Amino acid sequence: MDLPTTPYISLIYRYHAKFLNKQIKDVNLTYGLYPFLIGIYKNDGLSQEQLATLFSLNESTVTRNLNKLEKLGLIKKTPLKRKKIITITDDGVGVAKSVMDCDEKWDDIIKNELTEEEFLSFKRALIKISKRLDESNY
Repeated sequence: MDLPTTPYISLIYRYHAKFLNKQIKDVNLTYGLYPFLIGIYKNDGLSQEQLATLFSLNESTVTRNLNKLEKLGLIKKTPLKRKKIITITDDGVGVAKSVMDCDEKWDDIIKNELTEEEFLSFKRALIKISKRLDESNY
């Protein structure tokens, strides 16, 4: 218990990446692209600029990742005036649903180690920390 939180956060992140990559090995996505695909699925029709804000990333990083998803046929970029509107394709919807199913399985694994109250407290703490860090622009 004398270690800081960082090693534990890192371990959980790596175990989740390993779990997800194993579950969806035939999709041919890198772990870093999953959040983009889910974000687009849940916010279909946003512009690249809006996605950059949503993910708290610069536009060039978002553009690189969107280009990869587009090459895989999972999203489509449609020019609209001076913006590009991002929509998910039918294939993208299928992959996004598979990833979300795997994330539910991951939550079940975590729930097996915690009581329901502990799990909800853990999730609330993660949300609170994420919001605070986002607001602080770290």
